[in-house]
Amino acid sequence: MRVLLVEDDRMIGEAVMQALKDAAYAVDWVRDGISACDAIETGEYELMILDLGLPKLDGLVVLERLRGRGVTTAVLIVTARDGLAERIKGLDLGADDYLVKPFELGELLARIRAVVRRKTGQVASLLSNGSLWLDPVTKEAGCGEQCCRLSAREFALLQALLIRPGAILSRQELETRIYGWNEEVESNAVEFLIHAVRKKLGSDTIRNIRGLGWMVDRKQ
Repeated sequence: MRVLLVEDDRMIGEAVMQALKDAAYAVDWVRDGISACDAIETGEYELMILDLGLPKLDGLVVLERLRGRGVTTAVLIVTARDGLAERIKGLDLGADDYLVKPFELGELLARIRAVVRRKTGQVASLLSNGSLWLDPVTKEAGCGEQCCRLSAREFALLQALLIRPGAILSRQELETRIYGWNEEVESNAVEFLIHAVRKKLGSDTIRNIRGLGWMVDRKQ
């Protein structure tokens, strides 16, 4: 899953970015409000982690502009502003959740998972289409009698497909959900990951739609 991190504090940004990468998210990091608007409108992100006290453009203004332009990307505000009025304003402007600094990275990751569940209509913590399931906490996956732990890249691939079961994702769409800016992507990287997941969970786990891309079946 691709995440846009908007944070001007270098120390916090580096810590959050590393935690997200360790949790198998593809992360892009910008440090001011103008860059956040530019990135969210030109990239495909499932989630934006948004600080409020940003250079050039305040985070609440960023949120208001994006929602006003119809951008539906999930937004998790992470800020030192803990006043009730600002929390209410952020949620009313379209934020999906609000986390006050300082925070534990474990709570941040849990809130991200909760936001994703709400956005995708999932009730349980597992992503599933009825026969195939994926656990975002343990990075384990299963299909039928097969159960295994996935690598970070394998997890990111299967998560991208299970968030939208029945949707066909092209190579480029999968690459954008697995790799962040400046990460080198080999030409056969997606095929290699699909082969690895099929080897662990079964050849029918991920379907190839010739000339278009790959998918997992809709919920059963």
